[in-house]
Amino acid sequence: MVTDLMKRILQVLILFFAISACQSKQADNPEYIVQVSLGGWHHPDYTAEQIIGRIDTVSNLIPVSKVIIGWSLDKEIYKEVGEFLHSRGIKMLIWLPVFAETEEMCESSAAVDLWGNVPSNYDLTAGEGFSFNCPSDPHNRANVIAIYDNCFSDCGFDGVFLDRIRTQSFVSGVGGVLNCGCELCVEKFRNEGIDIEAIKAEWEEKGDDFLSVSGYTPADGFTFVHPAAAAFFKAKGHIVSGAVAEIADSLRSRGLEIGMDLYAPFMAPFVGQDYEILSAHADFIKPMLYRQTFAPAGMGFEYDLLKNAAPNAKGYPEFAMDLDFLHSQLEAMEPYSCGKFPGIEINYRADIAPTSPEYVTESLDAVMSHHFNGTVLSWNIMEAPLAHLDCLR
Repeated sequence: MVTDLMKRILQVLILFFAISACQSKQADNPEYIVQVSLGGWHHPDYTAEQIIGRIDTVSNLIPVSKVIIGWSLDKEIYKEVGEFLHSRGIKMLIWLPVFAETEEMCESSAAVDLWGNVPSNYDLTAGEGFSFNCPSDPHNRANVIAIYDNCFSDCGFDGVFLDRIRTQSFVSGVGGVLNCGCELCVEKFRNEGIDIEAIKAEWEEKGDDFLSVSGYTPADGFTFVHPAAAAFFKAKGHIVSGAVAEIADSLRSRGLEIGMDLYAPFMAPFVGQDYEILSAHADFIKPMLYRQTFAPAGMGFEYDLLKNAAPNAKGYPEFAMDLDFLHSQLEAMEPYSCGKFPGIEINYRADIAPTSPEYVTESLDAVMSHHFNGTVLSWNIMEAPLAHLDCLR
């Protein structure tokens, strides 16, 4: 019996050291995914030769496992770049917008707030209007699949990276997140036990206080003071993320790997992103943990919009976009079982993303300390100063 006990102890110790070694290897050798933003549908910002040249340079500095590229309609770029990537053992994923940016490609129904108004959008650059479509309309979902099948299925892609998988944010004020309120979505909310007329009445009675919270933890997110607000955003997450799951499953049936672009965990519920649902339908997720981005998805940018849109809402902490806060968001990612590749911005623009090699290094060190699979170097490797990459070697 003593011998059996000693064997069991030895087995546990071997397993412990094997896991520790694996985690140490994973932390010391992160997997890098890079993004190439080609701009809008019709006028690619770069040639295949330029992209190949940059990826060749980058892959000689750091090990690149995947390239996310899109969403120009120029197939020859993808075929030429894909041939180069596959010769290096690197996967190529099409960067595909879902609930926004598709209006140039197909007829779609817009998302509206609970009062039937189309929220204002945010024009960052040409081809990125951030004008969102209804997640419940089956035609909108079918459009996304059709765009892949008709425009990209013969280009040699190994997977699809789904972007714009949300509703509008506080960019449009409170109406941006109190949506979609079209007839299809009202019925979806009703199936979730939510009476939209009652939600509207409570908002009109309470105003900003409807969004008040009593606390925040990385594990549970914000705790809403009013049960109606909590129930609304929970149902919204089911509706929006359930629609994304349908699209992801359809694309996976074509033999494609699925990646997803997500808001940071603390803001995701406001835009309809339910991490539990989405992670169950993704091969990997990329939460955008952008601490130095002053544009949509930047963590501080989006949080300031919330507080400006509802200045009388109570209970929201003063988050500093420092390393402690980054660790809190990395901690919030830990429970999910799919691949986890936090997005860290490495491109540089003085007005929108004033990053530095020191910022990139400290952010990656934080990611590595949580033993995740790696990181997505965001959001355009073509605009990343080489100093931001050389520091990762």
